[in-house]
Amino acid sequence: MKRFLLGHATHPDASMALALAAAQVEAQRGRDGQVEAPTLGWIYLSDHYAGAATALHDELRRRWPGVAWVGAVGIGVAVGGVEYFEEPALVLMLGDVPRDQFRLFSGAQPLTLRPGDPFEPMTAQVHADPATPDLGELVAELSERTRTGYLFGGLASARTRCLHLADGVFQGGLSGVAFGPQVTLLSRVTQGCQPVGPVRRVSAAERNLVLALDGRPALDCLMEDLQLESLEPRAALPRLRQTLVGLSDGQDEVLARPGQFGTDTRVRHLIGLDPGRRGVAIGDEVPEGMQLAFCQRHTEAARRDLVRICSELREELVPELDTAPAPGGSDPAADAVARRVAGAIYVSCSGRGGPHFGAPSAELALVRHALGDVPLVGFFAAGEVARNHLYGYTGVLTLFTR
Repeated sequence: MKRFLLGHATHPDASMALALAAAQVEAQRGRDGQVEAPTLGWIYLSDHYAGAATALHDELRRRWPGVAWVGAVGIGVAVGGVEYFEEPALVLMLGDVPRDQFRLFSGAQPLTLRPGDPFEPMTAQVHADPATPDLGELVAELSERTRTGYLFGGLASARTRCLHLADGVFQGGLSGVAFGPQVTLLSRVTQGCQPVGPVRRVSAAERNLVLALDGRPALDCLMEDLQLESLEPRAALPRLRQTLVGLSDGQDEVLARPGQFGTDTRVRHLIGLDPGRRGVAIGDEVPEGMQLAFCQRHTEAARRDLVRICSELREELVPELDTAPAPGGSDPAADAVARRVAGAIYVSCSGRGGPHFGAPSAELALVRHALGDVPLVGFFAAGEVARNHLYGYTGVLTLFTR
């Protein structure tokens, strides 16, 4: 694959924004090893354009006949090292993925393989409506239809309509694109929260109500970990509202290293307390035996972990070079990474963008500094998808290598 094409624009009129982005794409086409004949395109729209999504999709098909399109609506979208929040904007990326190495799917056209079908799905990118019932189960089932079990992507986010695209515009369900064995990917999950107490094991639970941790009342453990034992739960509400829960299956480690969540940890909201039963209600079902750690959003921990996954990707792509990001000036490793990457997708939680990293576009600037000038698009999601799980407060960075 050649270097993917990028376009992006902000404009009050959606069709004008697409025209501006399309002009950027065509100016790159066929130059300096870039794509000449695109086959697959990505489009991410800020929710200001949700009402124009169908018209924009129709225009994409007219401008680039034969290109298959996937994408989603987000409250923010990203391209290169730039984030667009609170403004009408769209971002495009077009690649030359071999046509026999990808297949779009949606509720109208599920990823169903019949005997004799030559296509072999190894991985898949998925977009979904967060209001879809049993979404976690649907994601897990889709994962089982791929050879590696690895999915990446995110849930549409919007103040209007949560839409996603796959050669059509959809509300509800999920859609995306599956990739064959000749499409090589590298992908990492970066966490955005930091534990505030020890890792505990769920010893009693009823659906989403955790009653006991390590044999002790769950509410008592929560108050102890937050150092609020002297307060009644009502008086502790301001701190409790800032508290989240990191969950991991019993066989997985919650912490990758002291004070840092591992990639298999899923962060869920603390949604209620049961003072009578000394229980804690979580925004997910919690089987007995799961590992749990109470946590909070933490900007510096999120920055460190994002730098960590970028360093891991650099080292995997160019192991022969010093992979520590240079503080200033030229960075030979980043230049080498950029030559190895055809394009990239970054899906970040809508709670991480902008101010959470200290300044507008700060999160994307960290990625660009580490990986160099790679073609990258993405959006800020209502939940992130990696492996066979739904995540929260994370970022999922995926590179198409060449």
